[in-house]
Amino acid sequence: MPEIPVHRRATPADALDAIAGRIARTPVMTSTTLNRLTGLDLVFKCEQLQKTGSFKFRGASYAVSRLPHDCPGVATHSSGNHGAALAAAAALRGFSADVVMPENAVEAKIEAVRAYGGRVHLCKPTQADRENGLNELIERGLAAIPPYDHDDIIAGQGTVAVELLAQRPDLDCLVAPIGGGGLLAGMTLAVGQHRPGLRVIGAEPSGADDAARSRTAGRRVAEHHPETLADGLRALIGVRNFAIIQANDIPILTVTEQQIIDAMALVWRHLKQLVEPSGAVPLAAVLAHPESFRGVCTGIVLSGGNLDIRQLLSSLEPSG
Repeated sequence: MPEIPVHRRATPADALDAIAGRIARTPVMTSTTLNRLTGLDLVFKCEQLQKTGSFKFRGASYAVSRLPHDCPGVATHSSGNHGAALAAAAALRGFSADVVMPENAVEAKIEAVRAYGGRVHLCKPTQADRENGLNELIERGLAAIPPYDHDDIIAGQGTVAVELLAQRPDLDCLVAPIGGGGLLAGMTLAVGQHRPGLRVIGAEPSGADDAARSRTAGRRVAEHHPETLADGLRALIGVRNFAIIQANDIPILTVTEQQIIDAMALVWRHLKQLVEPSGAVPLAAVLAHPESFRGVCTGIVLSGGNLDIRQLLSSLEPSG
C-alpha cells in the first residue's frame, strides 16, 4: 500500500491506489429507451454489483487495510450493508468483526453479515442505541470502524467518483444517495481533486430528510426519526460528512416513497438490474426534478442491491 503522508488526510485517489486489487471496478450502464422516455442523458454507476452488493465494501476495505497486523478485531454499527462489507473485508485480513444492528434491520442483511463471518448484536432501532452498543464493543478492545463518520471510510467511498470519472469523463453532474453521508462526502472530495466545478448533488427520502434539514438550517440537526423503506438511508448524517457537504454547498433533493418504488421499477425494466430502495433514490430525485438535469450528462450512483428477495417473491408462491 502506498504510504500516506502524515500531514494530510488520505484522498479518494490514495484509497483507490490501496484497494484497487480488492474491490470490483463496477460497470457503467446506460439505457437508450430510458433516456428517450425521460428526455435526459443518464449514466448509471452500478455499485449494486460491487462485492457484498454495495459501495460500502470500498470504504470498509480501505479502513481495514490501514489497521495493524495485530488488530484484535473490528466493530461497527450498521443497518446492514456496512456491516456485511466490514465483515468481508475483515475476514480477508483474518480479523473478527462484531456488528451492532437495529432489531428492525432487513433479515436478509442480518443473514449477510453472518454469512461473511460477522457476529451480530441486535439493538433497539435508535441512533443512540446503535452507538451505545458500539461503545461497549470498543471497551472490549475492538477497533471501531463506524459506517460513515470516519476519514478512511469517506476516502474509500469517494473511490466511486474517481472510478466513474475515469470511465465517463464527459459527465457534467453526479447524483448520489445520502444517509450517514460517507458516499456523498467522499465523492465531493474526489470531484474537488479531479474535476473542480462538476456538480455534485445528494438525494434522500423525505421521510429521512435530516441532511436536507441540516443544509437549510446551516447546522447539523440532531432530531431524527426516519420513516422510509430505504433502510440504508435512515442514519443521521455524520459530523465530518456534513462539514464537507456544507463547505462545498452540495444541494440535497428529497423524494417520496412512491417515487423510490417507481425508480426501482424503472431500473429493473430498462437496465435489468435489481437495486434496493436506497440505491434507487438518486434516480427518483433526478426524475422528480428533471428541469435541473436537462441538457447535461448525469451520473447516477446505484449504491446497492441487497434486498430480501424472499419477500419480493412471496406473491408468486402457490397458495394452499
